[in-house]
Amino acid sequence: MPRSRTILNRLVLAVLGAVLLAAAVRLSAGGATWAPDLPGRWHLPGPHTPVVPAGRLATLREQGWWTPTLMAVSIVATLLLACVSLRQLGSGFRRLVPLPAPHSGLRTRALEDALVRGATAVDGVAGCRARIRVRRQRLDVVLRVRLREDTSPHTVLPALTGLAHDTETVLSPYRFRTHIRFTSRSHRRPHVR
Repeated sequence: MPRSRTILNRLVLAVLGAVLLAAAVRLSAGGATWAPDLPGRWHLPGPHTPVVPAGRLATLREQGWWTPTLMAVSIVATLLLACVSLRQLGSGFRRLVPLPAPHSGLRTRALEDALVRGATAVDGVAGCRARIRVRRQRLDVVLRVRLREDTSPHTVLPALTGLAHDTETVLSPYRFRTHIRFTSRSHRRPHVR
């Protein structure tokens, strides 16, 4: 995901969270009723009327399942939101691949860019995306290659295999595993309306 899109997603989530927090604080402070625009046949609650009436809430609290269920749902929701938040924070981190020379390393983003440039230089390739995952002593590379309409995968596969072999030779202490996925535009004719 591009960095600008990630920043935009986080900004939208932060603004939405701030708006919801402000609305909750205003409602809990008694500044407004919780439903000001109800249809005419419904009665408008007073400013200090709870959402769940006291009698109904007391009945629910007397049930044996109410407290454990409420706690379990709250804990699961909290853990789910915490995992989503941590995943969002960690999504921009890219590993540095240490090289055999002392104090040297290779950023995975730079290696991805080099692979994309090499793949798009192959005749018949319209575009390419690369993704590298770093394991202990292994690099897993996924190349998504978009072919031109008149090109078959068999014509570009030897050149892409050579590119993967050259990259594996350069990064010799690491095992290098490459998955190449081919896509192309559909050969359907455009519809005339």
